[in-house]
Amino acid sequence: MATPITCFKAYDIRGELNAQLTEEVAYRIGYAFAQELNAKTVVVGSDVRLTSTPLKLALSAGLIDAGATVTDIGMAGTEEIYFATKHLGVDGGIEVTASHNPINYNGMKLVKAGSVPISGDTGLNAIKEKAEALEDSYVSERLAHYTNGAAIDADAFFNGTAHVVEEMLSQTDKYAVKSCMSDYVSHMLSYVNLSNFTPLKVVVNAGNGAAGPALDAIEKEMEAQGVPIEFIKVHHNADGTFPNGIPNPLLPENRADTADAVKASGADFGIAWDGDFDRCFLFDADGEFIEGYYIVGLLAEAFIEKNTDSKIIYDPRVYWNTEDIVANAGGTPIKSKTGHAFIKERMRKEDAVYGGEMSAHHYFRDFAYCDSGMIPWLLIAELVCVKKQTLASMVKARIEAFPSSGEINSKLKDADAALERVTNKYKPLASVVDTTDGLGLEFGTWRFNLRKSNTEPVIRLNVESKGDIALMEEKTEELLSIIRDE
Repeated sequence: MATPITCFKAYDIRGELNAQLTEEVAYRIGYAFAQELNAKTVVVGSDVRLTSTPLKLALSAGLIDAGATVTDIGMAGTEEIYFATKHLGVDGGIEVTASHNPINYNGMKLVKAGSVPISGDTGLNAIKEKAEALEDSYVSERLAHYTNGAAIDADAFFNGTAHVVEEMLSQTDKYAVKSCMSDYVSHMLSYVNLSNFTPLKVVVNAGNGAAGPALDAIEKEMEAQGVPIEFIKVHHNADGTFPNGIPNPLLPENRADTADAVKASGADFGIAWDGDFDRCFLFDADGEFIEGYYIVGLLAEAFIEKNTDSKIIYDPRVYWNTEDIVANAGGTPIKSKTGHAFIKERMRKEDAVYGGEMSAHHYFRDFAYCDSGMIPWLLIAELVCVKKQTLASMVKARIEAFPSSGEINSKLKDADAALERVTNKYKPLASVVDTTDGLGLEFGTWRFNLRKSNTEPVIRLNVESKGDIALMEEKTEELLSIIRDE
């Protein structure tokens, strides 16, 4: 291939459409994936973006030409691919998704057998090399076959011929469409005891992403089992044009619709998901957003109650609250570098029952150590019912005990220089120095973590204190003034 493929990242594939990621690149990735893993069976899925299905079809064509049989579970969230890969016992799985990235982007998340993640040093770089090595003439010839000779317009995926590709794939015995939704729903509901549920009203905001159909299937099964839960649905219908904006509730400006619906409906709490729903975000009955940090503590405690002596994995950005809860509950807290590949690897190594990141990624041993956006809210709903407490009351004491700044991003000309300024000023004064991920320093009653982005000139700050919100706020402002002093 004359031009290198530039959409491969450290843990997944993401790129600008028609510039970095095209149907040709998707075909190459599929072929190389099957080659590198010697995969004979692969499951694929795609999110709601209008370009995701055409990319998935090109990907499937490459997989088939390299000798794999493809099972397509249709429109699905990333966790549905994680589930299907293990449940079906296949050699690998690929979800076509750009999650919360801009509309002119798309990407892929790849796993091996057992839903083991694939990162740069565990196969992703090798897949890239094999994809680039495919002869241009061969790729052109095979794509022409799958489009039945129709020309491919670089500015329009398959030039509107995606349906032709799907028909060509369906004519082989190597491609089949199959739903795993029923089995997926059964597995999701296995994490809770439905008899514990008392009447609840919950706002759910799918952001027009892939969460809507999965939630509907869960709701149907809960209704069949007589669970007294009412869902108030916001931006629920899957729509790849994202008429209400790209779903990314981590951004404060994207939270109002969920918060307003919670307050207007008198709901017990609210849930919002990102585009491929591998993250879920929670709001209390007043519509207040709850930082993912405190949800990690709640879920850790819930798992330890069900599994004594449990090991809990957490990320190093903010952790005093998590460590305190886990230790008091009788579990074992284990710190891991931030990022899904690191968390999953550490969970497998420790056989940890649960892992959580403040970014709202929650990982579960019984879910192939993968992250899920559905399991957390089910567990929280059960906790609200069993404890007979509001979500706000369950986190209020923890927020007061360990107030945190939330992650604050600063876009700089020179992130390295900012990190050096902060290191020079604070490291000599620190009682604890933690370099698990970035710079983590403790000073008795407060601490911070400062990390550089791997992909952009951004530096990320998290500050927390022990029971002193004024101190946390003071130190946050102090640090930001040094970080942004360019």
